[in-house]
Amino acid sequence: MRTILITLLCSLALAAAEGPRRAPGFALPDLKLQFHDLADYRGKVLVLEFLKTDCPHCAAFAEVLAQIQPKYGDKVAVLAVANIKTDSAQNIAQYIAGHKLTYPVALDEGQMMFSYILSPQSAEMPHVYVIDAAGYIRADYEYTALTRNVFEGKALFTDIDRLLKK
Repeated sequence: MRTILITLLCSLALAAAEGPRRAPGFALPDLKLQFHDLADYRGKVLVLEFLKTDCPHCAAFAEVLAQIQPKYGDKVAVLAVANIKTDSAQNIAQYIAGHKLTYPVALDEGQMMFSYILSPQSAEMPHVYVIDAAGYIRADYEYTALTRNVFEGKALFTDIDRLLKK
């Protein structure tokens, strides 16, 4: 029993020591067929959001994301990703227009999303990743009661400020 406990503790310590995970690469089109590649954002903090157009929390989060460009300028980029298999191009276009989005919304068929969201149980929307300028995931949030301030308040800005060392 003691050996099992020691092995478990060592495994947990090694997992914690691994550090941040490198963001999986992608190259996805938007509705205008312009491609968005993770490499395009190197040198900037990237806020990567997975959304559904019928998600009320995604709609509220769009207001938070709209504050990033005026606050940080070109030091921080925002990219939203919608699953074209579960959301139609028409719904995505209406969502962009209805929320007056100024950041791009890339189209995914699911592969890119599941390269980020490692557990299908964590596929709740919205889901956001904060990726540092070197391409490492520094924060990973799905919408819950505990993360509400990230999606509806100012907690996301705290993560960004920390990465920019403000």
